[in-house]
Amino acid sequence: MAPATSSTSSAITLNINGEKRHLPVDHRTTLLDALRERLDLTGTKKGCDQGQCGACTVLVDQRRAVSCLTLAVAAEGREITTIEGVAEGDELHPVQQAFLDLDGYQCGYCTPGQICSAIAVIEEHAAGRPSAVTEDLSPEAAPQPLTPEEIRERMSGNLCRCGAYVSIVRAVARAAEAHAETRTAGAKETTA
Repeated sequence: MAPATSSTSSAITLNINGEKRHLPVDHRTTLLDALRERLDLTGTKKGCDQGQCGACTVLVDQRRAVSCLTLAVAAEGREITTIEGVAEGDELHPVQQAFLDLDGYQCGYCTPGQICSAIAVIEEHAAGRPSAVTEDLSPEAAPQPLTPEEIRERMSGNLCRCGAYVSIVRAVARAAEAHAETRTAGAKETTA
């Protein structure tokens, strides 16, 4: 006789940082707890455990998600990127490098969530998604600049208890400039 399966748990497969990870989880297990407690991916931090501080921010299908409010079973089949997966081998992601160069961290506890959020912010802005402070929302408007006000609004879900906000905004702006330059260079190569 086969062992009885619990109606409150499932065996799931999570695609994390390009690697498939199989694990049984209780249906109430958050993605944050699965990452930290079950898969030893401790870069993602547990802050408020209520979705208010952003310390647990990861990318799910390249969009920001607070992992403390996301159930692990709901993330099955989706592409999850944690801070451990943003670098390319030994080469830091441009956002990571900008945070390092411009002191976009102090104690470092919120930094993984800040970096994951910043990566998504830059992509959202590049895709033309407006924020609450975007001035011209008309369809014929030119792309809006990623101003410090835009960065602050878009990053507002990530708290830094040390108060490194000035450096965080500068780091996101620098990484966004590098991203724009890379996109422009890639577009020129495509048309050449």
